[in-house]
Amino acid sequence: MSTTNPSRPVRIGVIGAGSIARIHLAAYRDDPDSQLVAVADMNAERARAVADEFGAPDAYGDPQQLLADPDIDAVSVCTWNDSHATWAIAAIEAGKHVLVEKPIARTLAEALEIQRVAEAHDVVVQVGFVRRHAPNCQVLKTFVDEGELGEIYYAKASCIRRNGNPGGWFADKEIAGGGPLLDIGVHVLDLAWYLMGSPKAVAVSGTTAHRLGNRAHITTMPRYQVADYDPAKNSVEDMAGAMIRFENGAVLMLDCSYSLHATRDSIAVSIHGDKGGADLEPSLQIASEMHGSVVNITPQISSGTFEMGPGFAAEIANFVQACQGRAESVAPAWHGVEVVRLLEAIYRSAEEGREISLV
Repeated sequence: MSTTNPSRPVRIGVIGAGSIARIHLAAYRDDPDSQLVAVADMNAERARAVADEFGAPDAYGDPQQLLADPDIDAVSVCTWNDSHATWAIAAIEAGKHVLVEKPIARTLAEALEIQRVAEAHDVVVQVGFVRRHAPNCQVLKTFVDEGELGEIYYAKASCIRRNGNPGGWFADKEIAGGGPLLDIGVHVLDLAWYLMGSPKAVAVSGTTAHRLGNRAHITTMPRYQVADYDPAKNSVEDMAGAMIRFENGAVLMLDCSYSLHATRDSIAVSIHGDKGGADLEPSLQIASEMHGSVVNITPQISSGTFEMGPGFAAEIANFVQACQGRAESVAPAWHGVEVVRLLEAIYRSAEEGREISLV
């Protein structure tokens, strides 16, 4: 694979100038192996303002101009979901290394096309599964890889919001591809699947609910609202759940929501093996047996919860080092494809009211 010269910083362009792009830009700005070169956004004024804020010398109102810049080695794609595939493929074909935000694409067809193009070009393509890079996840992964938990045969992943539909494009199925399943459920689904060892799925049984909408009438619980928020528009599910079976016999249970009559917001990711188990969220605890007793082990970690934090810095560092040939990508493109395969099967199962076979 072609890599950039590890003796100089990787020259970075960012496509998109919204909230997630700003997080990428901050991480690149602080990364010693990165050099910010340009920001592109369909709103040229916003691209210029964001580029100035983070110290990137160039700004473009057309991402194609950024991709044509020979001074750029690598690109973060931080756009709405409906253009992830468009800009990831264009960047790959322009010879750039690519970090594309999750989900890698709205549909399996789009994801497979990204993978096909990536395999034909000599570049790094990484998916923005930022939660993999958090310290709690990486510590637990070392326990799993060393066999401390034995064979993982069961996992649970849950992300519940009581009143957390961001609205705008997040609530538009044509743009986002789906609701909480593709937005927040994908994070916990991916974490569990990654910690299970990324096994091949053989069957998916899914369910979705369109009962509560965006709950715009709730005024006592402040929530994040995207810039194009419109309380009258919502075409995505408010809840999704699934049972996924894998070829090694393991099972993963998932549920996620934007709107649910729950007593609290919650997040939980747990994995269970024949020698031990672990809760990843809200803090890492490992269950085991010692000297005839059941014990809980709490690794001492400075930080690394599900919230925004050191995960983004680690994600950007991993991507940049992969571009330089100094590290393997923690989240390669094919992982993004397989997760989209699961997401699409969940929606299909819910629509058709039956289990979906993936073999």
